[in-house]
Amino acid sequence: MKKTILSTLVSTLLLSSLAIADEHKNLTSQEVSSKATQTATIKAKDNKVKLVQEALESLKFSAKAVDELNQNKVDEAKKSIELALGKLESILASEDTPKLLPIENQIVIKNFVGTSDDVKKALAEVKTLLNDGKVQEAGELLISLQSEIDVTTVSLLLASYPDALKLASKYLIEKHPAKAKHVLEIALNTFAQDEQIIPIPLINSLELVDVASKIAKEDKEQALKHLALAKDDLKKAEALGYISSSTTTYKQLDELIEKTQKEVKGPNKAEKLFKELGEKLSEFKNKILSTDEKSEKK
Repeated sequence: MKKTILSTLVSTLLLSSLAIADEHKNLTSQEVSSKATQTATIKAKDNKVKLVQEALESLKFSAKAVDELNQNKVDEAKKSIELALGKLESILASEDTPKLLPIENQIVIKNFVGTSDDVKKALAEVKTLLNDGKVQEAGELLISLQSEIDVTTVSLLLASYPDALKLASKYLIEKHPAKAKHVLEIALNTFAQDEQIIPIPLINSLELVDVASKIAKEDKEQALKHLALAKDDLKKAEALGYISSSTTTYKQLDELIEKTQKEVKGPNKAEKLFKELGEKLSEFKNKILSTDEKSEKK
């Protein structure tokens, strides 16, 4: 299944994580990263695509209709289909009728907690295992090399589902219950599934930079640690394949973090550099995380 990255959701997550930076002033770099990941996970749960209750109820009535047809209760099945369509009336009447009606979603966190060097060592080990013919062991290790929050949403296809209900109703009126049942079963098994990926290292890097900018004057040593880990998180995102090292913005960010580190070590007049770094990170986030949202039928 093709994975897509939901830029809107990630934008919300990143802005929210940056907003809580003040709470992290006395934390170590690892603690900032850990809290950033926890916050992103919480926000992902809070921002899950809202399930359309009417769609869920409509599905229940459609399933009930199939069960009734299995029992040769044609009249009852007709009523259930009418109720299933009725649950969609308000949605279909809207000027902004959506193409997809979310009915189920799930969040899975896969977090490789090592550094960028750990990722490179693991990849080298994968190559060694493959050369030795140990394919299964290599596969298990490769699967562990993920650091992301996955949000999977299953939706009804509004372009076809209501028409299927109407067709099933038509077949029942024409006394073709078998055809009606077949149409309903297809409708109940045709969904769009979309999996959105939120790279954890990028979220952590943004948070670390933001916290570093707030404590650079009062705690230079800790700010430098934050920047060092932020830099490594970018390298980690690249090593894990979420971003490309050939991306011009990635190289600029790497250089800008180094420049900011040098300024913090020196006269520490890094306000403008932090601002530029934050803006570049934001631009990079928009560029990397923006992609066409594609759906795949289940």
